[in-house]
Amino acid sequence: MQPRYHVGPDSEEARQILAAIDRWLGREVEPNVMQLEHDDVWPARLVQQMRELGLFGATISPKYGGLGLSAQLYARIVARISEVWMSLTGIFNSHLMMALLVERYGSEPLKRKYLPRFATGEIRGGLALTEPNAGTDLQAIRMRARRDGEDYVVDGTKTWISNGIQGSCFAVLVKTDPAAEPRHKGMTMLLCEKGPGFSASRKLEKLGYKGIDSAELVFDGCRVPVANRIGDEGRGFQQAVGGLELGRINVAARGVGVAAGALAEALKYSQQRETFGKPICEHQAIQLKLGEMATRVEAARLLVRNAAEVYDRGERCDLEAGMAKYFASEAAFENAHEALRIHGGYGYSREFAVERLYRDAPLLCIGEGTNEMQRILIARQLIQRNKR
Repeated sequence: MQPRYHVGPDSEEARQILAAIDRWLGREVEPNVMQLEHDDVWPARLVQQMRELGLFGATISPKYGGLGLSAQLYARIVARISEVWMSLTGIFNSHLMMALLVERYGSEPLKRKYLPRFATGEIRGGLALTEPNAGTDLQAIRMRARRDGEDYVVDGTKTWISNGIQGSCFAVLVKTDPAAEPRHKGMTMLLCEKGPGFSASRKLEKLGYKGIDSAELVFDGCRVPVANRIGDEGRGFQQAVGGLELGRINVAARGVGVAAGALAEALKYSQQRETFGKPICEHQAIQLKLGEMATRVEAARLLVRNAAEVYDRGERCDLEAGMAKYFASEAAFENAHEALRIHGGYGYSREFAVERLYRDAPLLCIGEGTNEMQRILIARQLIQRNKR
């Protein structure tokens, strides 16, 4: 199979891109992350800088103005940014999942119209799947799209949509045939721009993941041209599931970043803090924690790399992506918890980074399919691949 990327993970261009990301993180993000996190405001200046770095076109083909990065390289970028501030990765990842669906399944006119503007960040948005009564069970969505001439008329509500306030365009999963059996055959993906009949109703307050807006999207008689349909009618569910492969690799890469960030903070603090006449890192109880934390980081990193390699080869990777997402997100959760405990009372203070990591980590165990569902999917794939 042909590889799915233009820039390989170990090329000179990849090294230059990673070096530029590291410089940006050190110069622009690290000095400001605590204030931005506590203020919970849209980081407009950093978003503009991400546009200049090309992150909104990271995985879009150069044919349409993107960088064409491999999933392996993209995962490294996501992990590095998440180690400093995970919220920033959500701003461009949800956007890139929308772009992926357009590039993989959309018509050529749709690609030419939108992908170059997605790649520059001129148009930004995301993927709108979740509804108030449908999350992991995507086939339970109720949003209706009724054909009316050369338009679809869309009615319903989406919730917990990343970039919902600041974004202007979304790939939206709808029901075009509510009576279809099986249910997934009645689902279609539409590319919808904000306008008459389509707006964000409110920003949703969250425990963590500050800075990026999560919102409810309301459709009330919104007319969407048939030309904005992504692929064939009735194929939306399969498209969404296919897009979630890269989405789960992204969440897993975030897990690596958060787990690594928690380890770095815990190690630094344990070398500075002294009890009973010596740094606490010399106490066996703390060493046991650090050893487990470091092992989780490296194991998670390898699982992510494996899933990204399979994805880059153009092969189905729901098993590998599910394993990476499950393990890396749990690694982030456990490491954030242990880092807080190593910090003692200071870990409970908003003046230390571990407090943010502790609030951010739980989202990774929920987003892109709960970890309970991941384990079921992993088992099903194992059984399917090993049928005798």
